[in-house]
Amino acid sequence: MAGAHAKNHDYHLVEPSPWPLIGALSAMLWAAGIVMWMHGAGAWLFVIGCIGIALTMVVWWRDVIREAEFEGHHTPVVQLHLRYGMILFIASEVMFFVAWFWAYFNVALFPASDVQVLRTELIGGTWPPTGIETFNPWHLPLLNTLVLLTSGTTVTWAHHALIHGDREGLKWGLICTVILGLAFTSLQAYEYSHAAFDFAGNIYGATFYMATGFHGAHVIIGTIFLIVCLFRALASHFKPEHHFGFEAAAWYWHFVDVVWLFLFAAIYVWGA
Repeated sequence: MAGAHAKNHDYHLVEPSPWPLIGALSAMLWAAGIVMWMHGAGAWLFVIGCIGIALTMVVWWRDVIREAEFEGHHTPVVQLHLRYGMILFIASEVMFFVAWFWAYFNVALFPASDVQVLRTELIGGTWPPTGIETFNPWHLPLLNTLVLLTSGTTVTWAHHALIHGDREGLKWGLICTVILGLAFTSLQAYEYSHAAFDFAGNIYGATFYMATGFHGAHVIIGTIFLIVCLFRALASHFKPEHHFGFEAAAWYWHFVDVVWLFLFAAIYVWGA
């Protein structure tokens, strides 16, 4: 009878886990908490949601690391399918940003649309709208671009070091990338604090903050992703032939880099 339950395939049949349900409930509390906080009901529900999301991240990643490193469930076939999943996830994120670019260019290319009469009245028939003082793209935005492009170089350095068994190169490449990611977020926060326009009241501010703000959120997520990879690298989890966790983080980070190049060219340079 024991032989009837023996594993005779390369796939990983995941054991029942409470973390997807807990993570979904925590995300719901987090979103509802933001709405309540904005309406003056306090931030307690938002804080509970944040704690739940953080707990889910820690314990769920712990389980996946155990399955990959210590239980041997991530066979070459499983790793291949994980790569397919990451590719599809990044493709969905690309379409997510297409929506923001679509909203931006729809107004920027047709500021005096005959169909959207109210648009002409609101923005004065020009782009940027009348009264909007845009950022100089060759000051802080250019610096942020250089910071993010450099971080793409350092994460590639870390990846190549891992493939060639250079643990020190892997560690320092990840450290540099994390520092540069934090620097980008800090510079963007400084930029927002000195913006001459608000989110509300004009289409330029709405499209600018939605596009660059969601990109900033992705940078924060990618930085957390890389910090987890750094701790795993220090624990000697990754091997030259088995390191999908790091590979997925590197792919995500390069995606963030490419999106920023489009944002810089379209919104900061062309849009100004």
